[in-house]
Amino acid sequence: MANENPGALARVTQTSVPTVRYYEQIGLLPPAARQGGSQRVYREVDVRRLTFIRRCREFGFPIEQVRLLASLVQDPNRACSEARDLAQAHLLEVQKKRAELEELERSIAAFLKTCDESCSKASGPDCVVLQQLCDCRPVEARKAGKCRTAKPAAVRRQRA
Repeated sequence: MANENPGALARVTQTSVPTVRYYEQIGLLPPAARQGGSQRVYREVDVRRLTFIRRCREFGFPIEQVRLLASLVQDPNRACSEARDLAQAHLLEVQKKRAELEELERSIAAFLKTCDESCSKASGPDCVVLQQLCDCRPVEARKAGKCRTAKPAAVRRQRA
């Protein structure tokens, strides 16, 4: 690829023109060379850099970590272990998020089970799902069986 426009760069790197502009704007991609009429032109080095950035983002690295990884690519005096350490830290974050999502999944499944067991197929205000979501007590109190019984809709409307 030699002296290509933003659309061609986007196609080759499987990104989009707004993505190319954004990465230029935040300094991840160096400003493009300009040709007659101020049109941006990109070279093979830009293709490699943008592909690198896209791959980092596919792995879920945040922008600041992508910036650090990109600086490692450009500096022959930096150790490979720095990239590995960044990747290891990122893996730990992914594992932490996965554990949090699994806990959330268990909580939602338990919530739905509770709702299924006591669902009266009622209308909006009497809906067990909505009543449970309105309960502001800590999860531990609800799990301990200290859930309040839902008040009939007529009682709730009188208080409103």
